[in-house]
Amino acid sequence: MRIVFVRHGEPDYANDCLTALGREQAKAAAIRLKEEGIEEIWSSPLGRARETAQATSDVLGLPVRTLDFMREVSWGSVDGTELFGGGHPWAIVFEMTRQGIDLNDPNWRDLPYFRTNRLLDCIDQIESGIDGWLERYGYIREGAYYRHRLEEKPQRTIALFSHGGSSAAAMGHILNLQFPCACALLHIDHTGITVVQMETRAGGGTLSRLTLTNDAEHIRKLKDPSKEAE
Repeated sequence: MRIVFVRHGEPDYANDCLTALGREQAKAAAIRLKEEGIEEIWSSPLGRARETAQATSDVLGLPVRTLDFMREVSWGSVDGTELFGGGHPWAIVFEMTRQGIDLNDPNWRDLPYFRTNRLLDCIDQIESGIDGWLERYGYIREGAYYRHRLEEKPQRTIALFSHGGSSAAAMGHILNLQFPCACALLHIDHTGITVVQMETRAGGGTLSRLTLTNDAEHIRKLKDPSKEAE
């Protein structure tokens, strides 16, 4: 199975929708995604992701289905403890890098950056949600990897529209990367396209690998329509 992860277009965070440029990016992404053979479209419930997904839905004639657990992550102290950078995951990752801390340390949750950070609850929900979602396609999580029920047909391509943080958490879990490492490696541009291939061999063992990372060439030459009108 191929999972085509797509980040939303440029957002208007205050209104949880896309900017004028974001809407152009979503249209360009939809044209680009025609090449991927997508059979299903899923989206975070948040407006900026759903609006981006709808552009592809309009082109492919497929409905947009919702995965609530893929809403964007949030961060901050759960008990008033002061956190570096307010608990912002990307600020923490840069600080960990500065200090030479292993971003793929399996005990990253015990670091003071994360111990009291509500980000942990978000990551838990995403990882649990992804496992439950993949199970419907026959992929069962066993430790660090997935095993596929061979009576199911795994050859399909699915698009999942979401956010920078939630997609990093989901992809990291599928690929068996710790969240700080995934956060650093999978830093995706607006409407950037990343493909995870889940390849199953005899016996049901599944190897998950990246076959495309942050393809955003479709937006490189776009100009902001709101600025052109000025």
